[in-house]
Amino acid sequence: MTLPEATTHQDRLLTLNVETAPRLPTEVPGVTITPLFLDRENGVWVLYGCFAPGTVLPTHFHTGTVHFYTTKGRWNYVEYPGDPQTAGSYLYEPGGSIHTFSVPAEASEAAEGIMVVHGANINFVGGEYHSIMDAGAIEAAILGAVQAGMMPMPRYIRPRGGAEFSVG
Repeated sequence: MTLPEATTHQDRLLTLNVETAPRLPTEVPGVTITPLFLDRENGVWVLYGCFAPGTVLPTHFHTGTVHFYTTKGRWNYVEYPGDPQTAGSYLYEPGGSIHTFSVPAEASEAAEGIMVVHGANINFVGGEYHSIMDAGAIEAAILGAVQAGMMPMPRYIRPRGGAEFSVG
């Protein structure tokens, strides 16, 4: 078999470095994100997150799967205190699962990691619906902050996407 013809040409690699990319603040104190890949149309989002000691995120329901690789620190789901995630841990979360992300207040450093999420997180506070977080909501928040002059436009990978008729 011969080498196939490239169907996608790249002038350069689509690559980002979480060590030099800006960390964007969120509505949750002590939590920053670095958007790496946001695909509204296919519902896939990849973020690098940093969570300060004492962080507790809203309980959330996953509509799709999540892959989370912890690079620094320690965290756990409140519902699974016996399964702490530490640097080097890989966690797979099935769609339909419900969790409450928590970093122990006594942690000596922030928990950090990369997450690949398919679908949305449906967030609940006090057992009541609070919000939805998905690729579109994240991108809308970023674009809103940029338009309001709160921050410069961050660099992240975004498929061109969009539905259209083929040419022909």
